[in-house]
Amino acid sequence: MTHEFKHIIQEAIQAKSKGLKSVLASVVDLDGSSYRRPGVRMLILENGNMVGAVSGGCVEKEVVLQAQSVFETGQSKMMTYDGRYRLGCEGVLYILLEEVNVESSFEDTFFKCLRDRKSFEVISKYKRAEGIFEGIGSDVIIGTTRFTISNKSVESSDGLVFHQNMPPCFKLIIIGAEHDAVQLCKYAALTGWEVTVVAGVSEAKSVNYFEGAQDLITTTPENIDISTIDAQTAIVLMTHNFAYDLRYLVALSKTKPNYIGLLGPTKRREDLLSQLIEYCPDISNDFLESIHGPAGLDIGSETPQEISISIVSEILAVTRKRDPKSLNQKTGSIHQKQ
Repeated sequence: MTHEFKHIIQEAIQAKSKGLKSVLASVVDLDGSSYRRPGVRMLILENGNMVGAVSGGCVEKEVVLQAQSVFETGQSKMMTYDGRYRLGCEGVLYILLEEVNVESSFEDTFFKCLRDRKSFEVISKYKRAEGIFEGIGSDVIIGTTRFTISNKSVESSDGLVFHQNMPPCFKLIIIGAEHDAVQLCKYAALTGWEVTVVAGVSEAKSVNYFEGAQDLITTTPENIDISTIDAQTAIVLMTHNFAYDLRYLVALSKTKPNYIGLLGPTKRREDLLSQLIEYCPDISNDFLESIHGPAGLDIGSETPQEISISIVSEILAVTRKRDPKSLNQKTGSIHQKQ
């Protein structure tokens, strides 16, 4: 959810620069089931525009209506949405509404935190009741510094606090610059991931060729920068060149990514791993276990677009530690426990 929060903050800052107020709506508690869980947020702008969503679409109009009093008074408030008596899910949402008024010191610290790929925490104090209450609101804790979203005192008299740890934004590194890399980049960006494309030094393509990419790096396997590869990073090798893939695996062998995907059949993966172990006999089992090839879930993919969907789906399954299956075969909650 870090990428959603990042987008909301960016839009709130942009609205402020235009002289527009904005209100943050955060789902902080839940009875029963809902389309999305506590921790989801949306931003309502004074001109009526919305950024993000807190449900599948059935709640948002009520949130916009409730936000009007926050625009007028600046006072934070709680609202509830009871889906048991309306179309949609069968739960009660508790939603905190607060005006956003972040200082420049927060902006600088927040975006540096994101660039440095550090975690931060969002803490929301609330009540399980409708109305305007003193002391409710959200703080963002970055390192040892605490920032208040609305610049108003945030306290809680009854001890209701929603804590949310926000890891670095999930990142996908695509090594390869052919047409299938373009498609994977597009679908990964739609998922909300930060995408970097790594191309060979002879490639004559710009970052604009890859829809959704944040960066295009031209380099060789031996010179690739691995300093920002962490547990919130997935890598897909799609150079379509065995020797290049092997050289990149050697270069990556000391890193600890969340996932590494290889294109091609099982035989190609086995040959790659066999030669990788010859070059790096001390390679860790954790690194080898992070390698998935052929990359993607078995959903019958044929086109580059379908293959991209299968790869994105596998990365999500690995990240969330899920064994993929149809939801109609699952009993209990479909959401991952927090």
